[in-house]
Amino acid sequence: MKKLKALLLTEGMHGMISQVEGMAKALETEYAHKIVRLSFPWNLIPPKFTPISTVVLKDRTYITEEEIPDLVISCGRKSVIPSILLKKKNPEIFTIHIQDPKVSLKNFNVIVAPEHDNLNGDNVYSSRGAIHYITEKEIEKAKPYLLKKINSQKVVSLILGGPNKYYNFDVSQLVQIFNKIKSDFVSEGYKVIVIPSMRTPKASIELAKKEMEICGHIVNTVDKQAYLSAYALANYVVVTCDSTSMISEAATSGKPIFVAHMKAKRNNYRFKRFFDLFRKMGITRDLGEKIETWTYNKHNEAQRIAAEIKNKIKN
Repeated sequence: MKKLKALLLTEGMHGMISQVEGMAKALETEYAHKIVRLSFPWNLIPPKFTPISTVVLKDRTYITEEEIPDLVISCGRKSVIPSILLKKKNPEIFTIHIQDPKVSLKNFNVIVAPEHDNLNGDNVYSSRGAIHYITEKEIEKAKPYLLKKINSQKVVSLILGGPNKYYNFDVSQLVQIFNKIKSDFVSEGYKVIVIPSMRTPKASIELAKKEMEICGHIVNTVDKQAYLSAYALANYVVVTCDSTSMISEAATSGKPIFVAHMKAKRNNYRFKRFFDLFRKMGITRDLGEKIETWTYNKHNEAQRIAAEIKNKIKN
């Protein structure tokens, strides 16, 4: 059977790319990715107040292309308008939007939203955490990548995020996290792998080198193979609290996950609901709790939800 062709639309952020690519892979499509850029002032205005018109787009090539995709998979508020435009122009396109689009849900065939968003509708599929593009097979394949760098049977991998609307990621809080890892893990003979993300400031990577380099290996660039290898080699994973996407990705490894919490600068109720959910599912605990081994079912929501969406596409 010929593979479906999918057009992926995002603002280019790692978490969004991970989600649309995760869904495209799980649906077994051939896909191309376009970064959405909106013209001023539409890039600052919520989708519900934005006209459904090409005038809001900086780049209109993917709207006017002759080849029509079978699916459009979008994520993020800036991708809402071009997805609706493509559907209006070509009603046969099956559209999937990931996260709450903040417009009528009827504009899309399917909405995939995390359970902690409390979004309900006939076409809404709830995911327990964020969907993503990480698979067990990729993690295992990448295992040798950092093996010579770390050379230890006792490994803890620290996945660093970066500042956002909810967390400052300041020096004092990072130092607290580093010191906690030293006292809980390094003191017990563990080597540390530190992995930055696309949002990790250079200053935070330099701070990690200063504080943690003698404890293991610091990866100083965004490197997907190093990221996957760090999961494969780890006995334990520590993830900073600023990204539900990274914590969801870590859950694919099946390794015990500690969440490194930081002080929120605004109401982070959605994060709290997510933390509560993953704790109840037996996936995460808080950094600072007792170091012991626990197990849970390896978590990959993209595969589960894709199976349901495939039936909807067929019908």
